[in-house]
Amino acid sequence: MQTDYDFMKMALEEAQKAFHKDEVPVGAIIVRNGKILARAYNSPITLHDPAAHAEMLALRQAALAIGNYRLTGAELYVTLEPCIMCAGAIIQSRLKRVIFGATDPKGGAVTSLYQILSDKRLNHKVAVTEGILQDECAQIISRFFREKRVTSAPVSTE
Repeated sequence: MQTDYDFMKMALEEAQKAFHKDEVPVGAIIVRNGKILARAYNSPITLHDPAAHAEMLALRQAALAIGNYRLTGAELYVTLEPCIMCAGAIIQSRLKRVIFGATDPKGGAVTSLYQILSDKRLNHKVAVTEGILQDECAQIISRFFREKRVTSAPVSTE
């Protein structure tokens, strides 16, 4: 039986694909009853779509796979804490649980800036597990932006 760590490793593999395509390296996996319904990685630049976050693409794939937008009983594994847009889609899809690796202090909508998935005013609550493979998930993001800063640094003419 696969564990949260096994599925998060798969999400990290998806994040690596985004990294190699020069996209912010976030990966997502959706699982229900131990079966993978979807795998995705961030693709807003490639797809020219501001909504092409890993979570959104995985939600769409999973919904198509089961023929229903309600993904009851399904779990989302994602390497970075979901943003506001993705948290809203997670609520609408009726996921059972979200498992994420690294927190996002600048845009996180699960535990960092907002707590959308546990907001009592909404009609659906989603269980949350955070910090699975946190260091590995944070490292790939840090590496991506560190390399971006190096390649975009101005060239000295002196």
